[in-house]
Amino acid sequence: MREFITLKAEDGHSFDAYRAAPEGAAKAGLLVIQEIFGVNGHIQSVCDGFAADGYLAIAPAIFDRKQRKVDLGYTAETVAEGRALKDDVGWEDPVPDMNAVLAALRGDVGTAMIGVVGYCWGGTLAWLAACRLETDCAIGYYGGQIGQFIDEQPRSPTMLHFGTEDAGIPLDLVKAIRGAHPDVEIHIYNGAGHGFACDQRADFHPTATALARERSMAHFAAHLS
Repeated sequence: MREFITLKAEDGHSFDAYRAAPEGAAKAGLLVIQEIFGVNGHIQSVCDGFAADGYLAIAPAIFDRKQRKVDLGYTAETVAEGRALKDDVGWEDPVPDMNAVLAALRGDVGTAMIGVVGYCWGGTLAWLAACRLETDCAIGYYGGQIGQFIDEQPRSPTMLHFGTEDAGIPLDLVKAIRGAHPDVEIHIYNGAGHGFACDQRADFHPTATALARERSMAHFAAHLS
């Protein structure tokens, strides 16, 4: 089943979330965190893909705190719009929204375990979720602001994906994260730029996407069983 639902954070804020359920019982739950483009068609398709693999996936509309129904494409104008919304929302407000999704997932899957995966802005938010919330594992794709939170320690097994051609994330930052957190599994993909796992972006890199997904699914299988 694919649908939008309404959830409520502990501070009373109500927000939309896209929910994709598998056929039959879910292996586990996944919090899927958006890019700066909202819970658009791409993020919905990501959730659908996880559901096809047996996971219950929920993606919160984190921009709802400032603007509802955000669904952006991939142009220079929408990048600017998404960045402005991201800056307006900030880093603290998304945390209770993510926690509300984790609670909803626990209610749906019962005793099954819960993971988190995020992309771009969501890659950094996935790091925050791993450090601040109760998750069983986490994955971040090209989280460019993880350096701001490098002193925070993930509380569950965490995997990060980066590309060598990402103009916004210098490899020195990736090296610093690796040095500060040797227990975090970090993968770097030659020739891949920012957003390499999104087939609607100019930097889409099919080879890196396939390998990163293979590694991600193995991470989920190892830690959410």
